[in-house]
Amino acid sequence: MRQHTVVERELELTLVLSPERQVPVPARLTYRTDDPYAVHITFHVGSEHPVHWTFARELLVEGVFRPCGHGDVRIWPTTLDGHPVVLMALSSPDGDALLEVPAPQVSAWLERALRVVPPGSEAEQLGLDDGLAELLA
Repeated sequence: MRQHTVVERELELTLVLSPERQVPVPARLTYRTDDPYAVHITFHVGSEHPVHWTFARELLVEGVFRPCGHGDVRIWPTTLDGHPVVLMALSSPDGDALLEVPAPQVSAWLERALRVVPPGSEAEQLGLDDGLAELLA
């Protein structure tokens, strides 16, 4: 049985409601080697049910450097008040959210996740070759 690794980071994001109004939102970034193509964000929004989002790790990696994404998840870097941040626009049938994340915190967490599973080696984590060999044996 394969050992799985989890890379997590608790952080505080800022929910941008308007240019004058922002709300801090505690969140957890999670990367799991048993789901190597995805990143997971759990938002603790003050209710008993946290909000979960999952999207491509590659999208977050690219979004730290340049605008990317279409539709439900869009990510881009910017500078606010002299501080580098990453903005995430999330859309769902329940509504839209614009979140601001300190770029150094996201980058440090991404570096850890990329060391655990380097880009291009995600498929190896899934054990597809092992599973196929087992089926054919």
